[in-house]
Amino acid sequence: MNFSFKTVALIGKYKTPAIAEPLLRLAGFLAEKGVVVVVDSLTAEHLGQHPYRVLSLDKMEGEVDLAVVMGGDGTMLNIARTLAPFGIPLAGVNHGRLGFLTDISLESMKRTLSAMLQGEFVTEKRMLLAVRVMRNDTGVCHATAFNEMVVHRSNIGSMIECEVRIDGDYLYTQRADGLIVSTPTGSTAYALSAGGPIVHPALDVMALVPVCPHTLSNRPIVVSGESEIEILMHRTGQVHVRFDSHTHFDLQVHDRLVVARHKESVRLLHPVGHSYYHTLREKLLWNKSL
Repeated sequence: MNFSFKTVALIGKYKTPAIAEPLLRLAGFLAEKGVVVVVDSLTAEHLGQHPYRVLSLDKMEGEVDLAVVMGGDGTMLNIARTLAPFGIPLAGVNHGRLGFLTDISLESMKRTLSAMLQGEFVTEKRMLLAVRVMRNDTGVCHATAFNEMVVHRSNIGSMIECEVRIDGDYLYTQRADGLIVSTPTGSTAYALSAGGPIVHPALDVMALVPVCPHTLSNRPIVVSGESEIEILMHRTGQVHVRFDSHTHFDLQVHDRLVVARHKESVRLLHPVGHSYYHTLREKLLWNKSL
């Protein structure tokens, strides 16, 4: 029998021993289907003895046809940033809370992945952000974000002040607690909490969302995914830039952040019949009666 994916990597939520039982159960099921199973090296630390090959994420390029991530959205964010440059598609089994990105349930994972092995799935491409921090015309930080890049203060005594330009055109000078640059994927994360719009993931756009702006007329704005956003720091104090809440970098006055669409995209695989609007209704509780 010919499979669409001959080698599948299983990646579990970091430092979560409880992932061992369902992950090994899935591994055994896939192996019975004739699939070569590979386990991420950090995940393998919690599995005990097992017969599967162990590979670190950075060694999976050219070795793996599909990566199945078992965890929550935070796990998927981290893995997606790493594997996207390798062109490895990802499917997510929800072992967390919300599950916007990890939309396969533990109960249905065998049935769903069996169908995916036969080519029955929906493919979705998601945008990544590429961020550079320039200091005196020298790049001092390069990072990738799947949800968002956030410039924010780390103390409660002062606001940040920054100048924002889109494709070289001056937009505004912002005084606020922070500024979010979000992908469509990130529009249902921190940007939503800050009053930003929900953006369908198929759209090629980025959203700028101020966090508690000093001027109430400063509202979120959506720009083309082809644009380049520049943020020049006029006043910092204790200010950081964070990427998907996983990593951060300390900023200084006159640092310039350059944000653009990453040349690579994340490929997510969903079960047949997947609906983004159904996910919104379910995760945001829009289907609950008042």
